[in-house]
Amino acid sequence: MDSNSELIQGGAREQGTAPFQKAAEHPDKSELLRIEDLRKYFRIRDKSGRKATLRAVDGVNLTINRGETLGLVGESGCGKTTLGRTILRLTEPDSGSIIYDGVDITGVNMRPYRSKMQIVFQDPYGSLDPRCRVMDIIAEGLRTRQAGFTKAERKNRVRILLESVGLEQDSAYRYPHEFSGGQQQRIGIARALAVNPEFIVCDEPVSALDVSFQSQIIALLQSLQESFDLTYLFISHDLSVIRYVSDRVGVMYLGKMVEFGSSADVIANPAHQYTKALIEAVPVPDPRVGQSMVRRVTEEGADLSIPEKGCRYCRICEHTAAECSVEEPLLREISPGHFCACHIV
Repeated sequence: MDSNSELIQGGAREQGTAPFQKAAEHPDKSELLRIEDLRKYFRIRDKSGRKATLRAVDGVNLTINRGETLGLVGESGCGKTTLGRTILRLTEPDSGSIIYDGVDITGVNMRPYRSKMQIVFQDPYGSLDPRCRVMDIIAEGLRTRQAGFTKAERKNRVRILLESVGLEQDSAYRYPHEFSGGQQQRIGIARALAVNPEFIVCDEPVSALDVSFQSQIIALLQSLQESFDLTYLFISHDLSVIRYVSDRVGVMYLGKMVEFGSSADVIANPAHQYTKALIEAVPVPDPRVGQSMVRRVTEEGADLSIPEKGCRYCRICEHTAAECSVEEPLLREISPGHFCACHIV
């Protein structure tokens, strides 16, 4: 471990909590997070103005292992961000269980877990207080979660964190609006790292950035994960990004997990028709090939209402059976580690 890593982790040792452990110390990739039948509903008004229920997260089950990146993909409105925020209890779940490192944290005081679980937001500028200097933005977590630091120690750690995310030390005395979008996201990542987390929800961390910055931020996240054995839930609507960064992939559609498995397996051998549509909608360099492969995914899927019975994807699916319209399919294992919620698979 390099000197910067040791200094960043120094506060955890001083406070008597476990520092980051290297990936080699977790050869079995033990389970870090498990969610069971997690649900989050919102009361909304439909197009006609009548009250309705939006089932944003509707009975989701998944596990995330230490040191891995679990990718979560789906079109806008499918419940990805709500799931990530509910896991962190930034949004309170309606039912279900969130089990972190063997402890059910669904109804507990989250203060002891805020240092362990952090988030990197989609909009880097919107998530940074424009009235505060970068020094204060990053040091806020140190003041509230690790109060044993002196002012000089906090400043020193902020400078080290800035260097760790590829920014100059004098950036600490500037305001967020003085930075590019990619640099702002680096600040957001440094803020998340300040409290020595184990688990980070990356909520579409590159979707608001220019393409030239996206690869840099992804490379940075991967480098930090390797250095500090971080565990990521990486949320994105971009399947090409998910394919590159993830060990395992979950595909969501209208609040449900419809396919789940290793990244290589899900991308190379998609089982659910929705997953196939997402893959075929990824742009390719040859426009003639792309035109023949594009399926209508988001345009027809923009209706967020969920049918009372049957498969929620059935109304736009190209391959259906009689039971698709009457019985909702359950997520079942179709090959080792590969799960799909589809009657015809």
